[in-house]
Amino acid sequence: MKEGIGTIIVLLLTGIFLAAFFMLGRITPAGWLAAALVVCAYAFVRTRLLGNGFLPHLALWLVHIALLVLVFRLFGPPLKAVPAVEGKDPKPTEVVAVAQGELTGVYTSDGGVEVYTGIPYAAPPVGALRWREPQPAEPWEGVRVCDHFAPMSMQTRNSTVFNSLTELAVYHTFRPKLAGNSIEPMSEDSLYLNVWKPAGEQEKLPVLVYIHGGSLTSGQPSWSEYNGESLARRGIVVVNFGYRLNVFGYLATGQLADESPNGTTGNYGLLDQIAALRWVQENIAAFGGDPEQVTICGESAGASSVNALCVSPLSDGLFRRAIAESSGIVAKQPYHTFRTLDAALAMGKDIMDEFGASTMDDLRAVPAEKLVNTKHINNSMTVDGYAIAEQPYLTYEKGENHEEALLNGFNVHEADLFMLFDKVTKDDYAETLRPVLGDQAEAAAKLVPPRAVDEAYHYIVDRGGDAKGSADEVYSAAWFSYSHYCWSRLLARQGKDVWEYRFTKDNGGLGSCHGGELPYAFGCLERHAWLYDESDRALSETMQSYWANFVKYGNPNGEGLPKWETTNGRRVLELGAQVAATEDPALSLYELLDAYQDSVTAK
Repeated sequence: MKEGIGTIIVLLLTGIFLAAFFMLGRITPAGWLAAALVVCAYAFVRTRLLGNGFLPHLALWLVHIALLVLVFRLFGPPLKAVPAVEGKDPKPTEVVAVAQGELTGVYTSDGGVEVYTGIPYAAPPVGALRWREPQPAEPWEGVRVCDHFAPMSMQTRNSTVFNSLTELAVYHTFRPKLAGNSIEPMSEDSLYLNVWKPAGEQEKLPVLVYIHGGSLTSGQPSWSEYNGESLARRGIVVVNFGYRLNVFGYLATGQLADESPNGTTGNYGLLDQIAALRWVQENIAAFGGDPEQVTICGESAGASSVNALCVSPLSDGLFRRAIAESSGIVAKQPYHTFRTLDAALAMGKDIMDEFGASTMDDLRAVPAEKLVNTKHINNSMTVDGYAIAEQPYLTYEKGENHEEALLNGFNVHEADLFMLFDKVTKDDYAETLRPVLGDQAEAAAKLVPPRAVDEAYHYIVDRGGDAKGSADEVYSAAWFSYSHYCWSRLLARQGKDVWEYRFTKDNGGLGSCHGGELPYAFGCLERHAWLYDESDRALSETMQSYWANFVKYGNPNGEGLPKWETTNGRRVLELGAQVAATEDPALSLYELLDAYQDSVTAK
């Protein structure tokens, strides 16, 4: 009797753990069946064939666990390209002719939007073309079917369980399901773009080209939070694309500079972005877009990339206006996604040493799957004298930047997720601020005292501390909103129109943390509808109207919208429970950051 109860308890506990672990691992139905057979076999052998000895039962338990681990590894979610639209057997579009050949896309289920995914805009940067400037896409014969996204660019991939836990605890988007799980493919061959357009014959429509974020080390064009369908319904052609990331996109070495006819190195991902913009200039009319009405847009590292495109000599004439969400590189000493050429070259040497490479041919021979796991993080652009000629702020001071107008802004809790694993107390608070404020750290600690700000969001892994909320606020200003203050201020001095926002809306998802505004601006709330209420949907309608008006007319204002005044960086439009103009509350912090930046630049 006791033996039977023990078996039941063991099987019950195993079943609960197994179900949770397999659900987080997104195991296929075949895997669930195989696991059930393993558990049943264990129960049969334990109760029918084994005696009461401890060692046989221990051996059987270990075999049982080993078989379950094997099932988990064998029946994980398969690699599967992401479809352009949801639903089965979408209707194909008419044939579209671009410079490289003919192609078709698919309609959304209601027929209102045409979607074309996986269009090559440059040659695959593989083999001898790894770490070369992007080359033109090769022509193809016949009609290319563009109904699935191309593989995402090479990046380190977390385990499925880790990703599911992140979706569950941070994004709150995880929903368990037994079937239909898959993992997006990844490849070094990833220079493809995607187009969303209003259905039917169109011409001279404004164009929005979006650059995804991810610290220049991760991300993919297929992510649901910036799907272009909703904005396309507002009369815009939306484009996004993949570009080289991390070591493939931002490695810098002297040998690579010597190989290049232009002496460039360290900005291959940025050069990909420029190649995509050139492709848009040459081909977007085939989709009804106007190449003379292109607005570039990006979030996080994508916004830093927008900033770089605004100063690059190579992108002059490829766009007119810019939208930047939650990042920039126009501070005198940018805090992220930017580094000196010396620092980039030093890391390049370290990477060559890491893989035992003495020449670039040696490093090109390293398989992409091995190279992507380098211990060195390539997450920054650099001044190479070609793609970026000088520190970006200098180009703005000369008035040689390209954007005619700017819509930009930030979220109120930008840094919170990046600070999760830092514990900050009143005793080490000023020292914690020193990396971003230097000798102004003590002044900042007095301006925003240790216990003055409560943490906005709480996560299981957050290390906390009585000064954590205040540290989050200061770092949000330094890492993110300060760059927008600088950018708006510089453009206003040039007499150009600038609109700046401050996103403060709480919700069931990311809230007003980094990236939280994206589904609002792109109209993607319904993709995770359970996270939002009617106030969120109303704000999304407002934000989409602002963004669409800016793309169409160079001014976000329009009928029925709260007035959004231009700014010099001091006044912002709050996008939250209310939509109203307000003074940026971090202005006093910006003064300290200015002083610190000036002192560092003077050295």
